[in-house]
Amino acid sequence: METPYQIRTAHRDEWEDAMALAWRTFLRFEAQDYPPEGVRNFERFVSDQTIYRMFIIGSYHLFVAYAGTKLVGMITLRDDSHISLLFVDEKYHRQGIGRALVQCVSDFLVSESRASRMTVNASPYGVEFYHKLGFRDVRPQEQKDGIIYTPMELVLSRELR
Repeated sequence: METPYQIRTAHRDEWEDAMALAWRTFLRFEAQDYPPEGVRNFERFVSDQTIYRMFIIGSYHLFVAYAGTKLVGMITLRDDSHISLLFVDEKYHRQGIGRALVQCVSDFLVSESRASRMTVNASPYGVEFYHKLGFRDVRPQEQKDGIIYTPMELVLSRELR
């Protein structure tokens, strides 16, 4: 899929900007669906130095999307095939960036690992988006530590729907 955005593996110095984008977008579109405990736990997660160290050593992958020099999207991958975070700047929603980021991760997994599926714990805001890409619910919506999500999976192939 052609996109006017550059999507690539993130550099070390892009971590903070990517996590700031995730936090900003979470506050704008998702925080209202979460209890205060969930908002606090999400903030702790995106500011956690442990995941930053995992990123540095290569066990927590971060991919970024740019429009020119502006960071407009990000996606992270943990445990070899689980989307941990996916956020697109609100001014760039519905332009194919989220889909392109998921496709980038799918391509990465198909070429770099033995994973046959990709998983995500989709936020209430993201469930419809993931369904459009072919993800299916694994279990009904759950809540843990105030974080509300629907466990989903996608059987990997070369192209998303």
